[in-house]
Amino acid sequence: MRIAVHPGPWTQRYLVGFDLRRRPHLESDVLVIGGGVAGLCAALAAADHGCEVLLLVKGTLIESNTHYAQGGVAAVLGDGERELRDDVDLHVQDTLQAGAGLCDESVVRELLGDAAPAIDFLRHQGCLFDRAADGHLALAREGGHSARRILHAHGDSTGAEVARSLAAAVLAHARITVVENAFAIDLLTSGEGQAGRAVGVLYHRREELMAAVAGATVLATGGCGWVWRETSNPPVATGDGLAMAYRAGAETLDMEFMQFHPTTLYIAGGARLLITEAMRGEGAVLKNYAGERFMPRYHPDADLAQRDVVTRAILAEIRAGGFPHVWLDATHLGGTFLTERFPSIAQACARFGIDIARQWIPVHPSAHYHCGGVRSDVRGATSLAGLWTAGEAGCTGLHGANRLASNSILEGLVMGRRAGIEAAKAGGPPGRMRITMPKGEPAPETLDVPDLVRSVRSLMWRQVGIERTASDLAMARRTLAFWSRHQARGEFRNRDGWELQNLLLVGNLIATAAEARKASVGTHTRTDSQGELDLTHHAFARPATP
Repeated sequence: MRIAVHPGPWTQRYLVGFDLRRRPHLESDVLVIGGGVAGLCAALAAADHGCEVLLLVKGTLIESNTHYAQGGVAAVLGDGERELRDDVDLHVQDTLQAGAGLCDESVVRELLGDAAPAIDFLRHQGCLFDRAADGHLALAREGGHSARRILHAHGDSTGAEVARSLAAAVLAHARITVVENAFAIDLLTSGEGQAGRAVGVLYHRREELMAAVAGATVLATGGCGWVWRETSNPPVATGDGLAMAYRAGAETLDMEFMQFHPTTLYIAGGARLLITEAMRGEGAVLKNYAGERFMPRYHPDADLAQRDVVTRAILAEIRAGGFPHVWLDATHLGGTFLTERFPSIAQACARFGIDIARQWIPVHPSAHYHCGGVRSDVRGATSLAGLWTAGEAGCTGLHGANRLASNSILEGLVMGRRAGIEAAKAGGPPGRMRITMPKGEPAPETLDVPDLVRSVRSLMWRQVGIERTASDLAMARRTLAFWSRHQARGEFRNRDGWELQNLLLVGNLIATAAEARKASVGTHTRTDSQGELDLTHHAFARPATP
């Protein structure tokens, strides 16, 4: 089997002189890249279908967006575990409303309709959700939802509990091999034609370059929030999977839609800690610099309006008052309730000297969840044969132009299991391989990688942030393209440099897609729009030559 590598310019220089046929490599029936909820579910599903599974994780099993998710899992369950007057149709309608006309309704109905068995699967793995006094699952409400249907665990640590239970199940499974601290550099493909078939990945671990080959590959690498200076995402969210898939020839879709969460803790020098929307669901309210509750002026649902509405309202209040943030007031909810329902937030704020039972919380919007990604169908199949995707790295049409709160973990559960099952059907021993390396000559140049990363993230926040214009987007695209050409003269042999390469590529894809969509829709706000409606889907792919 002839295998080709499709590297970025910096990786290409790094590969000069390497003969991967003599390098260590791992083989499996199914390869899963990513250790969040989608990757863990895909690995378990493929292994349960009799496949030998290799799971590559960039950091550790708990270092993912899933682990940091506070709000919960949106799901309509059986009669004994739901609020009256709630059903799947209502959940579908709420999701379509949030998606601003760009959701695929058939996809929404199919994936949300699979919520109950997905939650049963999760609970079977040992996930413990919070319960109310009557013994039923405790259900919360968040912005954009017409009913209380959000499951949560340990108050505001839902993602950590989901990750814990799934990781324990993965580690206990005899047919799953986990390799942590393995940085995936580029996909490997085989066959003739423009893109061929995905057969594995080139990765770096412990200062060594290695290959992992498999009959089927599932890409579950998460999102790209680290592209922006202000983000709720952990540093691992650098869009690596999106960049790898694009370089190998897979199609990306709706890259311009990044959801900016309206409330993250805003303290100079502190991480942008997510302040879950569930706090507003329980009655917390937003106030401006003058102490005025302002959301009723912007939307009938006030503080429980959709995230894009709340985010734009906060930005307007910041601009009007000249103050760098607004406030979230939860003091009227009581200290006992707050520490029991939101223990992680209470503890995190306390480290900065904020008692949320007595003081307002300074908040500001931050990049949170990417609604676009590698295009896939409802089974996770992408335009590149042999490659499936699940979770935030993929784009099925579920979210449209804006994600409904707490649909993300549900999507990871449902799509992870589906992609794992489909990959298991196609997986198998990879066979003998012959790797073709790219040609080129190294041209080392010393570059300040941390400074470049800061520059990219600042540019994206200024020019491709919450509000966008044609001139800003054109400037961002040209600047990113110039930086990519200039920085390609450097030779990078470590994770920092490769992440920068991916940030530049993903940022350019986002800026290009945002420039093409000239009207505001969902999370994409064009302040220079004349009100025209654009409900087309913007897809991009770079055909790769093996």
